[in-house]
Amino acid sequence: MTVAEKGNTVKIHYKGKLEDGSVFDTSEGKEPLEFTIGSGQVIVGFDEAVSGMSVGEKKNVTIPVDKAYGPRNEELVIAAPKEHVPEDINPEVGQKLQMGGPNGEVVLVTVVEVTDTHIKLDANPPLAGEDLIFDIELVEVV
Repeated sequence: MTVAEKGNTVKIHYKGKLEDGSVFDTSEGKEPLEFTIGSGQVIVGFDEAVSGMSVGEKKNVTIPVDKAYGPRNEELVIAAPKEHVPEDINPEVGQKLQMGGPNGEVVLVTVVEVTDTHIKLDANPPLAGEDLIFDIELVEVV
């Protein structure tokens, strides 16, 4: 039986849930997710969960915060004066925006608060601070 290991390209079906049972992502109804184990394409805990699985095997794993998206960092939540928002953007809570980072990189942020004078932006990954629960099935080692 073929076993997945570091360096293998694999195809998996998965369902990702939070501790409250809400589903945040799934491959259900889609093509299996394809990635190379150990390449950094997926979070560390996901790589570790798939490594050692046999084709056809199913498992349920809980990936702790430190092997998922890390803890929330409140320093990544900033308030910006509304006049710094381009005129063609009408910010709303929950809206995803892009802004320039300190080294010229693009940073994705979520609008978490809007007042008359400021908007509050959160640059944490949406799943930061969460333990993630996955149902995984290894479909194929390519």
